[in-house]
Amino acid sequence: MQKRQQPGRRTVLGAAALGAGAAVFGGAGQASASGRGAAGRELPVPLIVGHRGASGYRPEHTFGSYQLALDMGADVIEQDLVPTKDGHLVCRHENDITATTDVSAHPEFADRKTTKTVDGTALTGWFTEDFTLAELKTLRAKERIPGTRQHNTLYDGRWQVPTFEEVLRWAEREGRKRGRRVWLHIETKHPTYFRKLGLGLEERVAKALRAHGRHREDSPNFLQSFEPGSIQRLGRLVDCPKVVLLDAPDTRPWDFVEAGDPRTVADLIKPAGLKWIAGFAQGIGPSLTDIIPRDAAGNSGKPTSLVKDAHAAGLVLHPYTGRNENTFLPTDYRRGTDPDAYGDALGYFAACLATGIDGMFSDNPDTALLAAEEFRKR
Repeated sequence: MQKRQQPGRRTVLGAAALGAGAAVFGGAGQASASGRGAAGRELPVPLIVGHRGASGYRPEHTFGSYQLALDMGADVIEQDLVPTKDGHLVCRHENDITATTDVSAHPEFADRKTTKTVDGTALTGWFTEDFTLAELKTLRAKERIPGTRQHNTLYDGRWQVPTFEEVLRWAEREGRKRGRRVWLHIETKHPTYFRKLGLGLEERVAKALRAHGRHREDSPNFLQSFEPGSIQRLGRLVDCPKVVLLDAPDTRPWDFVEAGDPRTVADLIKPAGLKWIAGFAQGIGPSLTDIIPRDAAGNSGKPTSLVKDAHAAGLVLHPYTGRNENTFLPTDYRRGTDPDAYGDALGYFAACLATGIDGMFSDNPDTALLAAEEFRKR
């Protein structure tokens, strides 16, 4: 891709802006309306990504969750991709499907329960790579955190595990119905782990995107991964805009661990690390706590320089994850003593957006969109 202009503060964000002579990819204010391509007019800044759909209201990564997020007005809908035993891509936050499906209630799969080490962590349960797609389709999705989101359990068993192919067809149908393209934010999960199993994700993602004409620079999707190497590999296969996700500062991307690269996320969010990322990606997806850290009591602190530093490197920021419940909010935005009750999510989301981020992921896209409205008016 060609070198991008520096992002400013409040422009429209779109993949067409990556091309020569187009406006900036994201950030703010340098591009005039007449200078933007068609895709550049599609996405506002700040944009809101429906995190696993509208997972605050429906079990995550189901068509119920995706559809609700789209109906609420989310600008982009997220998918996490893992493979099946026979090489199909399905939408699950993790390959461990113990908590997100009813697999434990299927006696025919009792012997599939096992312990595996995924990215250095030992997990016991059932895993997508041990099931064919036909077998997975006999399962039903359920709420991952029923203790926090008891109301979501109303929908347990209503939807199957969707395939990536089904999501792409759904996006096409919804796009025709609405007269506009449906944007997706697509993550490769544990790509090094799966490549060792002979189930490389990037080639499968690229093949699916090409089959649907979504592989181009101006296609309505972002590609994301916590492994920079996966983003680099995708960059050799497709031209879509790409985002490097960032975990806690004291962690290392798993492909760095495997390769013996000593850099941590703390190194990657320094100016030199951001400049390196900008060599192959167009954005970063840090945690919201990397934007506004919390003190020992869980209260919000002073914003860091990450937004300014990332923009200076030519990168946009799509941090994660805004949620309504007290348990996920900084202490100073909690209301009452019930950890599962809603706190001042609007106030917190507004504080995050005020830092100049180009968008944010949210389990509650309606809340995030309401907060974003005030910033889109400026």
